[in-house]
Amino acid sequence: MAGEPPLPRIFVYSLGFLLNKPLRRKMAALGWPVRIGVPSPQDAVAVWGRKPVAKRGLAVARWRGVPVISFEDGFLRSVQTGRQGAAGLSLIADDLGIYFETSHANRLQQLIAETADQSAQELARARDGIGLLRRHHLSKYNDYPLQVPDIPNEFVLVVDQTRNDASLVGAAVGADDFQRMLGDALADYPDLPVVLKTHPETNAGTREGHFQASDLPDRVVVLDKPCSPWHLFDGAVAVYVVSSQLGLEAIFAGHKPVTYGRAFYAGYGQSIDRHLDPPTHAPRTAEQLFQATYLQYSRWYDPYFDRETDFETTARVLSAQANMHRDTRQPTICMGMRLWKRGFLKTYLGNPRYLENIDAAVDVARQTNARIAIWAGKETDELREKTTAAKVPLLRIEDGFLRSAGLGAELVRPVSLAFDDLGIYYDPTRESRLERLITASVELPEYALKRADALRQSILAAGLSKYNLGGDVPLLAPAKGQKTVLVPGQVEDDASILKGADKVRSNLDLLKATRAAFPDAYLVYKPHPDVQKGLRKGALAASETADLADLVVTDADISALLDQVDQVATITSLTGFEALLRGKKVTCFGVPFYAGWGLTQDFAKTPARRHARPCLRALIHATLIGYPRYWDPVTGLPCPPEVVQERLASGETGRGSRAGIRLLAKLQGVFASYSHLWR
Repeated sequence: MAGEPPLPRIFVYSLGFLLNKPLRRKMAALGWPVRIGVPSPQDAVAVWGRKPVAKRGLAVARWRGVPVISFEDGFLRSVQTGRQGAAGLSLIADDLGIYFETSHANRLQQLIAETADQSAQELARARDGIGLLRRHHLSKYNDYPLQVPDIPNEFVLVVDQTRNDASLVGAAVGADDFQRMLGDALADYPDLPVVLKTHPETNAGTREGHFQASDLPDRVVVLDKPCSPWHLFDGAVAVYVVSSQLGLEAIFAGHKPVTYGRAFYAGYGQSIDRHLDPPTHAPRTAEQLFQATYLQYSRWYDPYFDRETDFETTARVLSAQANMHRDTRQPTICMGMRLWKRGFLKTYLGNPRYLENIDAAVDVARQTNARIAIWAGKETDELREKTTAAKVPLLRIEDGFLRSAGLGAELVRPVSLAFDDLGIYYDPTRESRLERLITASVELPEYALKRADALRQSILAAGLSKYNLGGDVPLLAPAKGQKTVLVPGQVEDDASILKGADKVRSNLDLLKATRAAFPDAYLVYKPHPDVQKGLRKGALAASETADLADLVVTDADISALLDQVDQVATITSLTGFEALLRGKKVTCFGVPFYAGWGLTQDFAKTPARRHARPCLRALIHATLIGYPRYWDPVTGLPCPPEVVQERLASGETGRGSRAGIRLLAKLQGVFASYSHLWR
């Protein structure tokens, strides 16, 4: 960072550093490119934790008289474990020791001691950080479903760890301490069941734990399936750990865990310490422990842009990756999907099967515990009725609201998709998952609203829209004091019109209704890009617009156009939402997803269930952060919307398509009038 002294060169003597390309890349991005050779006096030796191979590096450091920097994974690492091949998103570099060797000096102890002077701003950031962990169900490893596990309502939580781990040596414990922990939990709470949570690496079959199910008393329930620790904290009466990181997370959840090892978070007044030689430190709050551990000691890596980042960004990244991982783990049968969509659907859904017969799809889904996915516009009453009767989940798919740099009708792959298990956002005749998110958004914490506002500001600064087609900046010429109203044309046979339109159902009717509502305004009409290119229905002749619109623009940049107008009048166009982002007034003659919440002027009747009154920031969070799933077109990784925003702003979108796809797009244009044959 600016103003800090340059980092020393580091030399390594373990193949793990050299052969692990993601680790080398991460270390280089954080300022620690690895080298081999003999270090000079101003250099340092790097070792990984306290693995046996670290002895070589420690020996070289003693020989050359140079310092040792101990590296380890940070406290939010990845979805799956390193032994499962997952690259980490964080790193610890300790120039004094390593955090889990609490009997020796280490940098974390020093940082915790320094939090005595925590400022109000630092306290607030730490409190929000703890909120992020809880809200997104984040832990070091995150390969678990978000459903509440099948466990007793009240229980005592006992946390196992893996055998022979270096952290146990550092915490001055052995296998007997785990047996003592379990015995104490049973004795302290004789009338409650004990839930024994096994380690993620034990669950994955890569490392052995300390307990065998066959040797446990009947009162012990072994939880060897992945689950969110935050669900466990909610139901636990007490938490028992040896030195597991879950003990620290339990503190963040409001518990005072019972510890049996010299855990790095023990001795600060936030735990009950039963080690024979427990550590003692000046008391610290949960927020102070978080600040030192997550905000100062850990370093965070951005895998999309290969650069250092912060805790908050990493939490969002890990949440996005974990959510996508959960989605791809569930078997999916796709129906009615055009061939060109199957390539990108695989990235969002794993390895779906494709079936066209409804009865066959429902039967296979029922046998394999799968869900059925369909492009929202192709859903039929028959499919809905048969999936409901068979209790098979039905998932509707649509493009997200930051979609691409190019049109879907031209077969440009989307960087976001919406998956809806209730309805679909453009259909107001029934509830959608987006509606529920908007309703719940009134309860969002301030840090979530700030995130939504930051995303909004980035979108506006980059001039982004759904398709990001670019274009000319039109010259508008309203009279002095005359209100300028933009009328975005729509595809007249689009599902959003078929489902969400009221009395105004065509582009011509929209122009007439807008002129009637704003008789003295300067009306600017912009045809829909798909219609303008001849790909979809809804074109108007010049004679039809002449007496209604003051100006018709075709190849205009929609973002630049929105910046120049005072208001937008629409049926259900997403342009209305983009206008809200820019602080413009919006009049709706139909029922788009953003109507009925008190943020628009509504001429059509909106559903009574839209009774919540979210602020604009809350609507943005639900719409752009909570509802869609995003995929980075450069790295091929699931990502949060901020990554897609930056890609679209920089032009790194993988917009180009193969020659065959481009040819197919042209053929679509030729046969647009026969769209019922290919759509």
